[in-house]
Amino acid sequence: MRVVIQRVTEASVTIDNKVASSISKGLLVLVGIEDADTKEDIEWLSNKIVHLRIFDDADKVPNLSIKETGGDILLVSQFTLHGNTKKGNRPSYIRASKSVVAIPVYEKMIAQLENDFGKKIFTGVFGADMKVALVNDGPVTIWIDSKHKE
Repeated sequence: MRVVIQRVTEASVTIDNKVASSISKGLLVLVGIEDADTKEDIEWLSNKIVHLRIFDDADKVPNLSIKETGGDILLVSQFTLHGNTKKGNRPSYIRASKSVVAIPVYEKMIAQLENDFGKKIFTGVFGADMKVALVNDGPVTIWIDSKHKE
């Protein structure tokens, strides 16, 4: 499982010209799911996301997690995070799970985040043509792959 985490002052998902979900200060998390992802990947990533210290404290030092700031999380599925550009100019998405596998994993990730975070997780709509808007704060963008524990 791969995630791209962006610290934001605002983020939203629009589908068919209607805002489906939005947050103010918090994290926009794009998640890519592959067939090899397990319960352990979900638990490890969820824990990492809610405890990642990328928010400034009173001294402007990034010592606070999303859990400590009271912000929100917007989780959006994005299979293109598993795009492979090794051969040619057209990315291959062979590692990205098909929806029959990915949807249950995505739903488990939402549930795990809600459990670890202690509040509602805002989401996009799996498989929808989404327009994602954000104001990256910092900018701060972190990439994590559960298979590499990076």
